[in-house]
Amino acid sequence: MKKKIWTGLLGVFAAVLLLAGAGAGKGGLPGTPGTGQDGILKAEAAPVTKETSEVSTARVHFIDVGQGDATLIQCGAHAMLIDAGDNDEGTAVQLYLKKQGVKSLDYLILTHPDADHIGGADVIITKFPIGKVFMADYEKDNKTYQEVITALSDQKLKWSTPAPGKSYALGTAQFTILAPCGSYEDPNNSSIALLFQNGDNSFLFTGDAEEEAEGDMLEAGRSVKADVYKAGHHGSATASSTAFLKAVRPEFAVISCAEGNSYGHPHAEVLNSLRSMHVKVFRTDEQGSIIAESDGSGITWNCAPSETWQSGERTGSAALGQTGVGSSRKAAEPEKEKAGAAKETYIGNKNNGKLHRSDCSKLPKQENRVTFDTKQDAVRAGYDDPCKLCKP
Repeated sequence: MKKKIWTGLLGVFAAVLLLAGAGAGKGGLPGTPGTGQDGILKAEAAPVTKETSEVSTARVHFIDVGQGDATLIQCGAHAMLIDAGDNDEGTAVQLYLKKQGVKSLDYLILTHPDADHIGGADVIITKFPIGKVFMADYEKDNKTYQEVITALSDQKLKWSTPAPGKSYALGTAQFTILAPCGSYEDPNNSSIALLFQNGDNSFLFTGDAEEEAEGDMLEAGRSVKADVYKAGHHGSATASSTAFLKAVRPEFAVISCAEGNSYGHPHAEVLNSLRSMHVKVFRTDEQGSIIAESDGSGITWNCAPSETWQSGERTGSAALGQTGVGSSRKAAEPEKEKAGAAKETYIGNKNNGKLHRSDCSKLPKQENRVTFDTKQDAVRAGYDDPCKLCKP
């Protein structure tokens, strides 16, 4: 009897060991990741890690660099810069990045070799450690382009042109390359285009890509749908074609251009298209640097959308102060200065370092204001970027 009992116990013990071994071979012992609480293996349920489940807050800064482009994207401790403004904007972009706490860049993306996009890049390359540098596969035989190449060489950095369809991580967010989809004679169409995704929020950047390149992006079949569309080519009618806008279907658009620019940006055709689609438009020529904050499910802004819908003029008259909104502002300035001569305070914007007169219509929210008695005090405190509307 004792022998039978002992033999039975050994059999039970062997069965337990066999079951445990099978569980360990397919996801571990009962109760470990890969199994349910009842010890039943759930092979199709992939473990969810902290990296894949979290969505960090992303801040997208459309930096006011006049007639040019520069966009800083931050996600947690990670940062990337898309373009760096014209030759005389490099230091301004550098200071802006420093104010935002940027110490290094995961990526520097120079969409195409026009000076208003890469002119300030040599300063950025010299002042910040950079992980990867992406540039359009289009060389220009001019001083600006050579300065960028020299700066890269000095810092022992190599650049490449990313392939459409390739995705890259920026913290918990990512971006996917959409263009260039081919070789072009026009450097604008050679622009690197990308879709930045943070959770359910998406931002589309197309550099100066024009209708031809937009058509190629659509033909490639990758989604260009975005919540925020950085209007192509500074709001020029050569970009933002009807077919492309219908595919993007943005809720918001941002136009980066200079007040009173000689190109007449943004063009009426583009503004009319955006207005007919009920797109909320932000403009650096009117509002300075613009910041969008994404928590992965919604997007908030540091200012209200523009309500002017005022286009520029494509004549050469900007130099005479007769271009669109710029001319009316210039005409009103002398009166404004006289009215404010008695006693005036100055308001700094904590978010972007912009300095305003106290009666400016584009003041930041109350919680983002810093008040100064004199302009000199504001400049000493680092608020040295004057608003283009009130011109402090």
